[in-house]
Order: sequence, then C-alpha cells, then structure tokens
Amino acid sequence: MSSSIQTTIIRQPADGDTALTPNNKSAEVIHENRAGWLMLAPACILLVLFIGIPVALAFVLSFTNARTISPNPTRFIGLNNFTRLFSDPTFWRALLNVAIFAVVVVPVQAGLGLFLAILINKKVRSSVFFRTVYFLPVVTSMVVVSLLWMFIYQNDGMLNQVLEKLTFHHWTAVDWLNNPQTALGAIIVMSIWQAVGQHMLIWLSGLQTISAELYEAAELDGCDAWHQFTNVTWPGLRSTRNMILITITIAALSLFTQINVMTQGGPRDSTTTVVFEAVRSGFQQQEMGYASAITLVFFLIIMAITAVQRRITHSN
Repeated sequence: MSSSIQTTIIRQPADGDTALTPNNKSAEVIHENRAGWLMLAPACILLVLFIGIPVALAFVLSFTNARTISPNPTRFIGLNNFTRLFSDPTFWRALLNVAIFAVVVVPVQAGLGLFLAILINKKVRSSVFFRTVYFLPVVTSMVVVSLLWMFIYQNDGMLNQVLEKLTFHHWTAVDWLNNPQTALGAIIVMSIWQAVGQHMLIWLSGLQTISAELYEAAELDGCDAWHQFTNVTWPGLRSTRNMILITITIAALSLFTQINVMTQGGPRDSTTTVVFEAVRSGFQQQEMGYASAITLVFFLIIMAITAVQRRITHSN
C-alpha cells in the first residue's frame, strides 16, 4: 500500500473493570475525605466541648468581675484582672515555685526513668517483677500517694525515724511539710517517686526499638558501654526523649493534686502553684473572673514553653 494507515486500538473495558475517569477520581477523593472527617468527628467534638469552649469562656470571663455566687450582675471591667494579677506577689511566688519544681523534676525524673529502663531492659528472669514494682506507684491514685507521704513526712513519721536510726539518735525531727525551707523539696521527692515508673516504661519502649545489630557492630568496633550509650542508645531515643521532655514539663507546670492534699499552698505560700492559686481564687474566694485571668496567662506561658521546647528538640 502506498500510504500507511494509522489505527488507534482502544481497549474496551472488560466485564467488572471500572474506567478511571476524572469524575470517578474526584468522587473517590470526596468519599475518602468524607470518611476521614466522620472518623475525626468524635475527637473534634470532645476537643471543642472540653477544651475549646472552656478556653473561650475563660477568655471572656477574664475581662469581667464574674463571681461564683453574687447578687450583682457580671460586668465588663477591662484589664483590671490582669493588672491585679501582675501586681500580686502570690502569683509571682506561685510562678517561681512552679519553675523550681519543673527545673528539678524534668531532668531528674527523665534521667532516673532512663537509668531504670536500661537496667531492666536486659532479658533476665526478674525483669518483669521489677517493671511491676517500679510502675506500681503510677497506677496508685495521687490522692492516696499524697496521704501516704503525709504520714511519712510527719514529725514522728517513718522518714524521721529512719534518719534518727542512721545517725544514732543525733537527728532532730523535721516537720517536712510545715517548714517553708523543706516543704517544696519534700513534694518534689514524692512527685518524682510517683511518676518515674511511667517514664521508665516509655524509655523502655524506645530502647526496644533499637536494633541489636547496632550494638553488635559497636562491640566489634571496640566501643565500651558508655560509648555504646552515646553513639547508639542516645541517638536512637531521639523521638522518645522529645516526647518525654514535653510531657514531663507540662505535668510539672500543672502541679495541683499534691499541693491540694498535702500543704494547701503553705506554709507561707512556699508550695503555692499557679493552678492551685487559680482554683483557690475561683472556688474558695469565688472570683471566677480573676481565676480566669490566671488560667489564661498560665495557658499562654505553657504554650510558649512548649513551642520553645519543640523548636529546640526538632533542631537537635
């Protein structure tokens, strides 16, 4: 033939095949997005109900003179609550106490939890027993733990008796929770003891994700235990330590239950925290507007600290 005839062969879809036209693709994407939003809906509703609405309500009330029980109507007072807050020495003392608590608890609790996790990471017969023992305080109610340690810290409590025996009766009994010099330190020790088991398990889960082949290669290179930790274990725990750092910090800044049960902020505001001061102002003194201002300012402080931590941890 003098001329070539070009033919286009179009395969007809067989039985059961679906032609992927743009309209079908768009419908499929819409269906997937709709299914995703339906799955997210319960969590979004809970977030709005228990976080979004309370935050919005606290923001509105912080500019009013709202009281829990009052015959007078609530009225707008502008920035008066914030002016009072920043000139209140109790607030600054509470902020200082929280800062001290966080600075001590975050590294000590994280470091002790990592140390315990490394100890029980070995596959020995007693490892399960020690995991249970270390984790037992975590599943115990903080109220129960606080009451238990109140008896330990009494003048005639176990701690003073043990110290007296160890010093051959030269120890003078200390009322740990009623002494402004020791009250916050006593609560710090108790808080570390109670929560270290939780972070030990988180560290342990991170340790078990590190391949054993890396440790074998490090041993072949002549690395001792310390160099294996610095070159294999610590880099392999990057995501775990970032999460632990943020969670411990938030928990430390929101300290409340121990204070409410053990000291009520005393003696002389030496253990007052920001959350406790907000609850006391809102429910005991019935100043909901002022309490809302405290919570709003503290919320912004926590958000700023968390943002800085995220920036630091992601850059390392």
